[in-house]
Amino acid sequence: MRVDYGRCYHQGIRVPNLEAAMADMGDALGVTWCEPQQSEQQVWLPGVGESRIPLRFTYSAQGPQHIELLEGAPGSIWDGREAPGLHHVGVWSDDVGGQTRALEARGWTVLMAQASPERNYGAFTYVQPPSGLIVELVWSAIEPMFARWFAGGPLA
Repeated sequence: MRVDYGRCYHQGIRVPNLEAAMADMGDALGVTWCEPQQSEQQVWLPGVGESRIPLRFTYSAQGPQHIELLEGAPGSIWDGREAPGLHHVGVWSDDVGGQTRALEARGWTVLMAQASPERNYGAFTYVQPPSGLIVELVWSAIEPMFARWFAGGPLA
């Protein structure tokens, strides 16, 4: 089972300050931003298990390639204080669990998921090959929720 890279829809960028990054990039890149979100993300981490990580984020409203800005908690996968910049690419997936397992069989590593492997990884995973690229597989069933947010509505 291969990932369809043609379904890539965002690039995730870690930033130390969400508002500053929005100001730095918005006008210069000709994009406007969706309403910033703040939440405790429920995640599963290998060797740690279930955890909650504070995250502030937004996306550019313009696509089809959206910019995702992530301001993560210190020490988290989303922490942009030490190493800001491009972090991952996001790809829609109809089968996050199946594609994640197929990539693991090819030698990729699961860095984080929404849920444990026993719960089929949930709605997203971050997976990485030995060569370094981080790919976020995102369940395509939530695409309409994101389309509504990109159009100015709530992310809910």
